[in-house]
Amino acid sequence: MRPYELSLADAAQAIASGELSPVELTDSVLARIEAVEGSLGAFVAVFADAARQAAGQAERDIAAGAHRGPLHGIPMGLKDLIDVQGLPTTASSRVREHHTARRDSTVAARLRDAGAILLGKTHTHEFAYGLTTPQTGNAWAPDRVAGGSSGGSAVAVAAGEATFALGTDTGGSIRVPSALNGVVGLKPTYGLVSRRGVTPLSWSLDHVGPITRTARDAELVLAALVGPDPGGPASPYVPPSGRPHRTDGNLAGLRVGVPRNHFFDRVAPEVAKAVRGALADLAGLGAVLVDIEIPMAEYLQATQWGLMVPEATAYHQRTLRSSPELYGPDVRVLLEAGELVPAGDYLRAQRSRTLMRRAWARLFGEVDIIAAPTVTSTAARRDQQTVRWPDGSEESVSDSYVRLSAPANITGLPSLSLPVGLDGTGLPIGMQLIGGPFAEAVLLSTGRIYEEARGAAPRLAPVAA
Repeated sequence: MRPYELSLADAAQAIASGELSPVELTDSVLARIEAVEGSLGAFVAVFADAARQAAGQAERDIAAGAHRGPLHGIPMGLKDLIDVQGLPTTASSRVREHHTARRDSTVAARLRDAGAILLGKTHTHEFAYGLTTPQTGNAWAPDRVAGGSSGGSAVAVAAGEATFALGTDTGGSIRVPSALNGVVGLKPTYGLVSRRGVTPLSWSLDHVGPITRTARDAELVLAALVGPDPGGPASPYVPPSGRPHRTDGNLAGLRVGVPRNHFFDRVAPEVAKAVRGALADLAGLGAVLVDIEIPMAEYLQATQWGLMVPEATAYHQRTLRSSPELYGPDVRVLLEAGELVPAGDYLRAQRSRTLMRRAWARLFGEVDIIAAPTVTSTAARRDQQTVRWPDGSEESVSDSYVRLSAPANITGLPSLSLPVGLDGTGLPIGMQLIGGPFAEAVLLSTGRIYEEARGAAPRLAPVAA
């Protein structure tokens, strides 16, 4: 196995044992970027020289006995909303073409302290306002959408261009591209990971989290990211809670909620079949499947848009009025629409979210986690505008992608997307696990046990090198 193919956990173990050096790993990943980036477009910029220098320093530090932990010497990518001092943060937009960060974001600083090596900045749908990331091709089929808005991060991890990456998630922007590219994506509980130094889309819905090849990898990255940050713009940090990590290889007694509404409505048959199969696997590991009703499901999308659209416009208002031509047409239309949302509608969306949070809190009195499809269908063609369902209805690609992921943003609950199979054309399918507040340990241990039971090594996208 070539170094760029290793999961984070395997690479960390090899580095700790002396079987692999950070220089070897970083050189392998940079060579992979050179081989496949032309067809994928995952990166805004690659800082190869700086990465090699950091890898050399990591190698010397580790040899001297100053090993910082599992991320030391591991090459990674950062979504181009995340500030790194002295480097551009363009948000994949002409608006930020000449922007340079004056200081590190909290997450970038914590990853640097953990010894991770920055390879480059990954593409986002402009200012994270979209679900396709048009600059980037899907790692499994470049003529298909990468998903968004963290499409560059998901593609980089799926194609072996980074051992892990960070993304942001406002309506599904970590989990959607993770599902479409066959990797693992974690949206933590709102406020668990600091957003200081991260360009916002919607203050009350934004999250930062890892994209990795396995649930175990996501555990390792999350451990480096969490912690109090008095300067953070969200709620105070609360340590992860819930059931402890399971180590016995089974899920005996875990109550898994299976929604009978919303999450399996207007879902591609192959997606539903794969997720139902994964649910059967969880039951085979000892989990108890519980039939549940999703509360207020008919108001989910209206609430998501009612919160996100005016908040995004408020952030961009000055530039939108002074230089509207710098925005892409799709993002500009959404930002201009936000100026037309009455304050009363925004306040009603806030009230709706409060009611949903209370209702979902009651739901987690009945179950430990909820399992459902991450996305309604696999990756659409890059020129595709709508999805047609068997009942004859049509839906925009973006609306179909956000429909199943948005509930975890509205409620602020943690959600983990896992790959659970491929459709008939060979495109990845994802299942998401949603937990109660700060129940990341439950989600990640469940994901890890599921992966171990399947016995399959993390599978990179079959991109020709």
